[in-house]
Amino acid sequence: MTNSTQGFTLIELLIVIAIIGILAAVLIPNLLSARAKANDSAAMAYTRNCYTAVELSRNPTTQALPTNGSCENTAASPVGLGTNALHATASVPTAGQYAATTGGGFMVTVTGVTGKVFTFDGSTMTQS
Repeated sequence: MTNSTQGFTLIELLIVIAIIGILAAVLIPNLLSARAKANDSAAMAYTRNCYTAVELSRNPTTQALPTNGSCENTAASPVGLGTNALHATASVPTAGQYAATTGGGFMVTVTGVTGKVFTFDGSTMTQS
């Protein structure tokens, strides 16, 4: 009768655990940066959507912009953009703000959940 044992030795288990630990240490930072990048992309999309909502709210006769304010209808600004108002997203903790610029244009400013501030003037998206 031979005495054979089945299973893994302690050394084999420790090596596998070490390899899994090294892989986790390499992958977790990459996953976290991917989440931040996705949140920034969503905030940029919200900024463009806010710009479009303000454009849709122009007076059709005079082409006048709505008064400076929020992209969402809030208690402080119940009228806001009316039916063109946006809803909050997880990537944008506070409503985007729009303000008139010289020459009849306007600019939208949004602060993302990562703390980056995005500004869009209709043609150029800047981040700070």
